[in-house]
Amino acid sequence: MKLISLLLAAAALTLGLSAQAQESALRKTLAERIPQMGKIDEVRPTAMQGLYEVRIGTDVFYSDAKGNYLIQGELIDTKARRNLTEDRINKLTAVEFSELPLKDAFTIVRGDGKRKVAVFEDPNCGYCKRFERDLQNVDNVTIYLFLYPILSPDSAEKSRNVWCAKDRVVAWQDMMVRDKNPSNASCDTAAIQRNLAFGRKHKITGTPTLIFANGTRVPGAVDAQEVEKRLAEAASDTTSKN
Repeated sequence: MKLISLLLAAAALTLGLSAQAQESALRKTLAERIPQMGKIDEVRPTAMQGLYEVRIGTDVFYSDAKGNYLIQGELIDTKARRNLTEDRINKLTAVEFSELPLKDAFTIVRGDGKRKVAVFEDPNCGYCKRFERDLQNVDNVTIYLFLYPILSPDSAEKSRNVWCAKDRVVAWQDMMVRDKNPSNASCDTAAIQRNLAFGRKHKITGTPTLIFANGTRVPGAVDAQEVEKRLAEAASDTTSKN
């Protein structure tokens, strides 16, 4: 029995060393052939035999074992009907809800407000306006709205006018849902600058970007049905952790 355990341990060690050698060789080959790729943060095998994930930051590529071919695209598990690339990127870009600087957002509470979602939006974003109109159909939720002016020069001005308004929620919804720009206002807008810094740190490059209570990040103007689905998933994940 002891001999079998020793043999199994030796086999595991050999496999581990082999995997490390494979990873090192793949890193070396890609660095030599495509130096403009930059520093490779991680190499690991995928669910598909012979295919490796090559990660640079939150960007995911795929390669064969020898680094002769590099693929930029999505890996789909047809049996499970899952986009494995999307799942992986969601994990890489997840933001713990507890890490969000909620003091730099304003809140919109609907119904009992038990469910939570944070949204980064630019006032000049057409997709954000479509999203906001859809969001009117979602109830029993607290929305933490982070002003994130990245699209055009006057995005900062409009964001300031909302942040400094007497009623931020009314000013925001007037602009995004009813196409009525807020009145000029001024106050301390350091919170908006902190939002921009937070977004750069976490690579929030487009609006709207949604972050749910389970840390899942969703880019783009998803409809109310998708928001409901994500809120339910977040609630389920939170319950299972507790």
